[in-house]
Amino acid sequence: VAVSKTVPVERLRAAVVAGFRLFGENRVQEAAAKVPEVAGARWHLVGPLQSNKARRAVELFDAIETVDSVELAVRLDRILGALRPESRYPILLQVNVDRDPAKAGLDPEAVAWALERISELARLEVRGLMTIGHLVDEPEAARPTFRALRRLAERLRRSGLALGPELSMGMTDDFEIAVEEGATLVRIGRAIFGERPAG
Repeated sequence: VAVSKTVPVERLRAAVVAGFRLFGENRVQEAAAKVPEVAGARWHLVGPLQSNKARRAVELFDAIETVDSVELAVRLDRILGALRPESRYPILLQVNVDRDPAKAGLDPEAVAWALERISELARLEVRGLMTIGHLVDEPEAARPTFRALRRLAERLRRSGLALGPELSMGMTDDFEIAVEEGATLVRIGRAIFGERPAG
């Protein structure tokens, strides 16, 4: 996922020409300005979703990687019932693997319970899990976080819960470690688009 927050539309069009097709945005409002202007792209929401922006998010994004509560899932399901009742919409459950109070996400112990309830919703398809690791000085230090998410996903699938194959983890500084630990989606911004402007 080419994370395109703060990247202007012209550069995103150039990225499509260069072969990128999947972009990640952190904010619904910023995506609303970009999505209609970049042909040939698909979009994932990779930032937090406030419930009052849920309808617009469903309209703009092909998937939401940051569903972090049953309540948000229920709201999305209700909105999808009005907007596209015939299809199932892909989401990932965000897990706060490191139990970092500064980060969103379900506690690892709560994921099975949440997955059971969300799997009862008719219009959502839980494609997998997502996590944001804590900042580390050495990429190798991120490995325990990524390994814990993979093992959690394996346990959930073994227990018979409906969980898809995706693991979204790893960013510019540690994505190689994430891939070694089973990432199917990595969220890369700086390594593709360069440093973001300060401020």
